[in-house]
Amino acid sequence: MTTETDVLVLGGAGVDTVVHVPELPLPYADSYMIRPGIVTRAGQSGDFVALGVRALGLRTHHIDLLGADPEGDLVRALHRDRGIPLTAVPSAAGTKRAVNLVGPDGRRLSLYDDTRARESDRLPEDTLRALAAASRHAHVVITHPCAHALPVLREAGPTISTDLHDWDGVNPYHEPFALGADLVFLSTTALADHERTMREIAARGRARIVVATAGAEGAYLLVDGDLIHVPAVEPPAPVVDSNGAGDAFAAAFLLGWLEGADPLRCARYGAVAGAHACTVPSTRADAIGRDELLARCAESDADKVAG
Repeated sequence: MTTETDVLVLGGAGVDTVVHVPELPLPYADSYMIRPGIVTRAGQSGDFVALGVRALGLRTHHIDLLGADPEGDLVRALHRDRGIPLTAVPSAAGTKRAVNLVGPDGRRLSLYDDTRARESDRLPEDTLRALAAASRHAHVVITHPCAHALPVLREAGPTISTDLHDWDGVNPYHEPFALGADLVFLSTTALADHERTMREIAARGRARIVVATAGAEGAYLLVDGDLIHVPAVEPPAPVVDSNGAGDAFAAAFLLGWLEGADPLRCARYGAVAGAHACTVPSTRADAIGRDELLARCAESDADKVAG
């Protein structure tokens, strides 16, 4: 079957309300005056990955549950405006939403509305199977319906990636994703020993590559049993928000993955894209383009040779 999609993104469609706070953790007070204001915009993890791969010139399709509500309208408009095909499965619980508190240094605290999901939520198997069969790769966000989609994806045949975000290496909720993907991303934030967790994922599951992002320390790449440190890239402008940096890293890594680049080059793409994302205000949903990504990687390579 001819593929119509490079990256099928499952889950992670939603809306964030962004609130800038003077510091994190936020001390108790009766009230705060907020500048530059409080903004609600479409864009959660799946949205950001879809935006990222689309900006890099890859064909993408996003599927998730959306409500018939204002938040769902924002998500639909985002995809329509960016030219990203969207399969919106009706959700009686409503569209996912969160409040992001963003500090002056760009760190964030996300408060997710847990009422916007139900145990019975599923992505329709027939629809998912048809989309997966026409896709080269599937990126799976760690939401409840997506865990049930993993067997269908494996039967349909695309390679699979997932992002475990701030998994602690213990919570069993993440295990189906960690063990069911060919390419696993996660953050070192909550890990006592990131190398041990990375090696356990590779040993117990099907992952060929495991990537642990570590913020300003760069990232760690586990491939063929070798652990490689990937240095961070200097952001091209002041850091204003870390939200979406991991999604940008994953999207750019997938560009290299699908083009057959070696894993270290893929990780360099990810580092450049993640650094760029940290300079984008949290009130916007923007991603680095392919030309800019390649140009910055070339500059970085030239600096390494010169050094």
